[in-house]
Amino acid sequence: MKRSCVLLLAAALTSTGQVLAEDAGCATVRLGDPGWSDIAVTNGIARFLLENLGYRAESRTLAVPIIFAGLQKGQIDVFLGNWMPAQQSHYDKFVASGQVDKVTENLSGTEYTLAVPAYAYEAGVKTFSDLDAHAERFARKLYGIASGSPANETIRQMIEADEFGLGDWKLVESSEQAMLVQVGRAVKRNEFVVFLGWTPHPMNVQYDMRYLRGGERYFGESGQVNTLARKGYVAECPNVGRLLGNLTFTQEMENSIMNRVLGKQAGNDEAVRDWIAAHPQVLDGWLDGVTTLDGGDALAAVRSRL
Repeated sequence: MKRSCVLLLAAALTSTGQVLAEDAGCATVRLGDPGWSDIAVTNGIARFLLENLGYRAESRTLAVPIIFAGLQKGQIDVFLGNWMPAQQSHYDKFVASGQVDKVTENLSGTEYTLAVPAYAYEAGVKTFSDLDAHAERFARKLYGIASGSPANETIRQMIEADEFGLGDWKLVESSEQAMLVQVGRAVKRNEFVVFLGWTPHPMNVQYDMRYLRGGERYFGESGQVNTLARKGYVAECPNVGRLLGNLTFTQEMENSIMNRVLGKQAGNDEAVRDWIAAHPQVLDGWLDGVTTLDGGDALAAVRSRL
């Protein structure tokens, strides 16, 4: 079971199965935030629940390598955005080595690799090996996200190794938002553009796009997203640990919330609250065995805020 490791660590239960009220040291939960739309959503869900349970939740926007280092040093408590296999090297260094704990898999069936607009795909760019044959049309540029991201490092490795003939190509690093602005500009002009794509994300709805095949050795097949915590955190703060183990998401859920935010129909916190209010049944699973910080009824506390 996905929550088995959490349930073993979070053993401080009463005879009625409720998690014991936690001490003041657990009252603030520090969440790592790489600045991605999907993690803004999942962090937003975690914050909404934690704050209505009596906790203080702080999101700290940091590059992925710094988040992992922060978990290892005890400066970050929780990271809901361990995308795998894109972050395999960080996982191996910190999690597999036992310096950081994996809590649970919070999302499955993800995709994270290079993508092109559908018209480029239909023109013959269907695999990584097809890119260099159309190098001029792409201006020999691969659009990535923020500097230091594992996916950018993967692209850089391909360029340095001259994989797929990409040795004379350039990686363009920028924020997620800036990358998507560039994609949107190219699509409007019917120009070729290759960029880092992933699902869940509203880009899959906003653009008629296709994921390239052939790069599985670098980006893997279908992936998943894990929840990580600093070593020993779930044992120290079993009520939060129980919540984290319960927190799993769906692509439909994340896409729906992100689409409202990116479409400027609502801010992130408002979109999260509205989605939960429209789907209150998710609280039964998320809050199973969880209490408020002071040991009260978690379900009643959260429902009262919807």
